[in-house]
Amino acid sequence: MLDAKNNIAVHLPAMAATQPDALAVAIQGCSAATQLYVYKELTAQELDEESNRLAHGLEKEGITKGTRAVLMVKPSAEFFVLTFALFKVGAIPVMVDPGMGVRNLKKCLAEAAPQAFVGITKAHIARLLLGWGRESIHMNVNVGPWLPLSGPTYKSIRSDDDSAVMAAVESDDLAAILFTSGSTGIPKGVEYTHAIFNAQVESLRENYGIEPGERDLATFPLFALFGPALGMASIVPEMDASKPITANPTHLITAMHDYETTNLFASPALIEKVGQYGQAHNTELPSLRRVISAGAPAEPESLARFSGMLAEGVSIFPSYGATESLPVTRISHQELIADTRELTNTGSGICIGRALGGLDVRIVRITDDPIETWSNDLEVAPGEIGEISVSGDIVTRTYYERKDATALAKIVTEDGDSFYHRMGDLGYIDEQERIWFCGRKAHRVQGTERVWYTIPCERVLNVHPHVKRTALVGVEHDGEMKPVVCVELERKSSEGFAFDEDKSELAQIAIQLSKRAAEFEVTRGITTFLEHPGFPMDVRHNAKIFREKLAVWAQGKLS
Repeated sequence: MLDAKNNIAVHLPAMAATQPDALAVAIQGCSAATQLYVYKELTAQELDEESNRLAHGLEKEGITKGTRAVLMVKPSAEFFVLTFALFKVGAIPVMVDPGMGVRNLKKCLAEAAPQAFVGITKAHIARLLLGWGRESIHMNVNVGPWLPLSGPTYKSIRSDDDSAVMAAVESDDLAAILFTSGSTGIPKGVEYTHAIFNAQVESLRENYGIEPGERDLATFPLFALFGPALGMASIVPEMDASKPITANPTHLITAMHDYETTNLFASPALIEKVGQYGQAHNTELPSLRRVISAGAPAEPESLARFSGMLAEGVSIFPSYGATESLPVTRISHQELIADTRELTNTGSGICIGRALGGLDVRIVRITDDPIETWSNDLEVAPGEIGEISVSGDIVTRTYYERKDATALAKIVTEDGDSFYHRMGDLGYIDEQERIWFCGRKAHRVQGTERVWYTIPCERVLNVHPHVKRTALVGVEHDGEMKPVVCVELERKSSEGFAFDEDKSELAQIAIQLSKRAAEFEVTRGITTFLEHPGFPMDVRHNAKIFREKLAVWAQGKLS
């Protein structure tokens, strides 16, 4: 039923009505000359009214209900205002990760066929030079100074009318198209409905105990938008959100202290970087009530280091999910370190915790083919590795204009009322109902007699004192797939390493890795190790290895 109450944007005026003067957004700035911090703030009422002004302006430009509008604006006050304005008019924001690369960006925008482009000047210049959306885009808004062929500016379309705007929508109407990063495959546009966004808000509130009045250090733009919906202020630090590994820890820590933030959402790369800084400078973060880590598996050493800055009893929650379904599981850092670390180092995979409330997680048999209809026969035996599949209100149903990809990823129940999303990840469930992650399905190495899984194998080998990280890849040899481990070296210590003057250091490391591989069932049969100078990694988390590139490199080396 059409109703304005279904619109995800209704949470903002609700916050403005109950706590108009409460902080909604604070954007950090840092003067390079003086090193002084300044913040641009918006209260709930100011954000609501300003997004109404922009909503009226967007409507006059023809950006209305159903308009697909690319949004390429850096985390800023304008980003929050425009996102809520687009939701309020019923437009469909199309959000892409700049880290996916120019070629993928052009392909994604061609696929989404947006009618409007709202972006900063730099984004418009790229659009004009590279032909992004040339066939479909006929409306533009420039968030910056006037530029030829980039449409009116943000300031010029801003209306004086701050009266309420809220498009009536069906709960299952398309609310946004969020493109996956492409770090684990081809970028795909994930269709988000208003109902899914609202379910995510409820899931975050219930499963993490987030309360109105809290303050979140928002290091990921999309999560930052959930702040006002949860009645929580979003504090945005000065950083490149597409490359968190480059963030300045001082900026983040200063913002957390200045606003006494209670929540932190951060990638493992940020957890590591801020943790190292905090340990070196005896930093404390007493206001934090919880830390949520997502995007890639977090290292136990990194979690332990960061936890030294937290008050007693405060947990870091490494969380598992994907653009298609987030969040799915969580585990506290205390349980992960105390109960699962040794199991991970001996080949059990990485424990990603238990399924969150409202979700049904099943492990199904491994296949690269579509599975049309759900059957309980699809499930594997307890403890057996299969594909992680999820059903629930937060799970997205389709990819935009990708019928084949949708068919590969979704299993519809017999009654047709619900479905399971195949995560593309492998794992199993233990006797404590904890889910263990064993790597991407596409990265498994299928031999003639057995299968090797990336995460269990790599974690067994990563414990060597001279190994920074390893990557298992498959190389074709004599008509079959052979497991090969690429090794990135780092001299952590000399412990456990006996030098032999008759052999090179690299040869000795390979021998030791071969011996360790022979000790464990998960790595047995792996005998080839290749040193690599530096793995190709994803730019956002610096944790996802591009194994496809390494496989090509290894094939060339062995040829």
